[in-house]
Parts: sequence; C-alpha cells; structure tokens
Amino acid sequence: MPVSCFAFFDLDGTLADRQSALSDALTRLCRSRALSPDAERWLRIELADRATVNDFARLRDAFNLEASAMDLWQEYVDLMAAAVTCRPEVLEGLARLRAAAWTIGIVTNGAGDIQRAKLAGTGLAALADGVAVSGDLEIRKPDLRLFELAASRCGVRLADGGWMIGDNPAGDIGGGHKAGLRTIWLRGRPWPDGLPAAHHVVDDVTDAINILLNETE
Repeated sequence: MPVSCFAFFDLDGTLADRQSALSDALTRLCRSRALSPDAERWLRIELADRATVNDFARLRDAFNLEASAMDLWQEYVDLMAAAVTCRPEVLEGLARLRAAAWTIGIVTNGAGDIQRAKLAGTGLAALADGVAVSGDLEIRKPDLRLFELAASRCGVRLADGGWMIGDNPAGDIGGGHKAGLRTIWLRGRPWPDGLPAAHHVVDDVTDAINILLNETE
C-alpha cells in the first residue's frame, strides 16, 4: 500500500448516528425551554437534514421566544454532542486503519461548532488526522474545495489517490468522484439517475473499513 494512502469519511449517517441523537436532543431542548408541541414539530421538520444558528433565529421569531437564537443554538449543540454516538466497533475499525498506516480524514457538511462538538463527544476527533467541515468555507459537498481542504489538513494530496466513504450519493460519492477518489457508498438513500456508480456498496461502515483493510494486505 502506498504510504500516502488515505480515506475520507462522512460523519452524519456514516460514522455517527445523527437521527437518533437529533430526536433525543430536541426532546430535551423542548423540555428545557418549555416549547409548545407546535414549536417542537417545527424543529423536527426544519432540522431533519441540517441545522444552523439561523434556524433558531427563525424559531425565535415564529414562536415569539424570549431566549436569544445564540443561547438556543448553544444548548442544542451541547445536547447533540452529548447524545450523538459512534459504535465501539466503528471506533475500533478506525483504530485498526490507523495501525495499518492509513491516514484518516473526516469530510462533513454542517456548522463547524456542532460538527466538532460531535467529533469530540464520540471520540472520533482522536482518530482523525484532519477534519474539513463545510461551515469552514461556507461550501458543501460535493464542492471539490472541501475535499481539497481535507487533503491539506491531512497532509495528503488528492492526486495520490484515496477513498471517500459516505451515505449521501451526490455529496459523498459524487463529490468523491470529482476529487478523483475511489468511493464506498452506504446504501439507504435513493440513488440519483445519471450519477456514476460507487466502486463498492455496503450496508455498514464497518464493511467499508474491512474493504480498506484488505487493501493493506
């Protein structure tokens, strides 16, 4: 295996379970702030795929809340960091990759503060050589610049070849193709027409890690 071999992983829905964490965090937030059932329903719809401080500004305006948007956002960030999980077998798999001389990057869409809080809370931060968050550049996957940032922070070059692993067909697999990377898709979302196929398709990120480990042998 080349010394420069590296793998980029998506965070939400790939390494970490955002959906269960989101449900738990919103339940706790609504209880803490005594939000109405209508406000809770609004949050669950609006934050289903992503969340920023602007969402809480809109929540505050829509439901005449006294708390500032920044206070609501910070409480949400803290609750998500406490609720999000990464399964032990995933952490163990990443540790095995590092032991096999792989460079590991995490390329994720989202606001920088909440994504880094999740990485710290799950223990993933200690296993990553570099992290690129869309909020760092105000761009999102599949923008090539986010993959270039990840490569820079990991001390690798996209031109040397590597892998992108994720659950989002367009963002992760399409973006990985644009970056010249081999790709592994975690099936689940509908596959868009016209998008080139991933190099491998798996049901779980641990299966993807095993594919990478086999590259080492």
